[in-house]
Amino acid sequence: MKKLNARKALLTFFSLLLATGLFAATPLKVLQFNIWQEGTVVPGGFDAIVAEIIRTDADIVTFSEVRNYQQTKFNERVVAALKAKGKIFYAAYSYDSGILSRFPLLDFVTISPEKEDHGSVYKAVVKVGKHRLAVYTAHLDYLHAANYLPRGYHSSTWKKLPAPVTMADSVLADNHASQRDEEIRLFLTDAAQEIKRGSLVVLGGDFNEPSHRDWNVATAQLFDHNGAVIPWENTLLLEQHGYTDSYREKYPDPVTHPGFTFPADNKAVDIAKLAWAPDADDRDRIDFIFYRRDKRWQLQNATLVGPSGSVVYGQRKEEQTKDPFMKPQGIWPTDHKALLVTFTIR
Repeated sequence: MKKLNARKALLTFFSLLLATGLFAATPLKVLQFNIWQEGTVVPGGFDAIVAEIIRTDADIVTFSEVRNYQQTKFNERVVAALKAKGKIFYAAYSYDSGILSRFPLLDFVTISPEKEDHGSVYKAVVKVGKHRLAVYTAHLDYLHAANYLPRGYHSSTWKKLPAPVTMADSVLADNHASQRDEEIRLFLTDAAQEIKRGSLVVLGGDFNEPSHRDWNVATAQLFDHNGAVIPWENTLLLEQHGYTDSYREKYPDPVTHPGFTFPADNKAVDIAKLAWAPDADDRDRIDFIFYRRDKRWQLQNATLVGPSGSVVYGQRKEEQTKDPFMKPQGIWPTDHKALLVTFTIR
């Protein structure tokens, strides 16, 4: 009887803790957003970027293609525009990639500076509740985009080739000539120190490289892979170091949920500006949010943000996949689809 009463008392105690919110999970929304030359290509693009940040209710935004045109500071401009709409965010100066946070920045560090348009990596450290969170943004080298080789296009000039290149060794050799692997290794080195400090770690970015989980046997005859099965090195390297691809964790099947983020159909732009390989199906998932698993947080949801249409063989095409979409209500500012991931932090 005493044991039963003690158990009831313990259950009552934990019920009271839950009721007071002490054990409640805090949602954290992270948005990976390639903003296509900071919204300048699409009329009204900058205002649309601001509108999408508000609409998605993102807590953290990792930007790709921050350019600071005409001596302006994009991150400051977007913070001011959000403040004018009653939304308080924090950011620091960066170029090529950037980070926007609803939480004050404790630190902001350049991990790999942009040089001759070969990509960049930055880190912001914030506090979410009692937890230290290290946020990394990456806009990786766009040259030697070897996913175009199996589609019959050169990986840096995007000129048509005599024939597709489908041998994995040849594709990976070209891929390795980019600076993407060096940038990912710089991230891994810095993030290892953050893990030792007890930080949660998340990386959002436009990798300009697909996932090894998307170019497998199941997709070998789809999406103009032309039989190629490619173990793309950077997503593989991240997994080997304990990082999880949030979209593939939520939707593991690349056939039913390919999750294409590029090229997105933007009806406000001439299709000639959207099609890099007009005689091919060059759809790929190249925008990612990776995170380091930890008992203190859990993945809840992942969704694509943007138009549900893509560009295939130089034509606009509505996707018929099972991917979830948060479609724009107004202007869409970019040629990528964004990725919104929701975590809960305990």
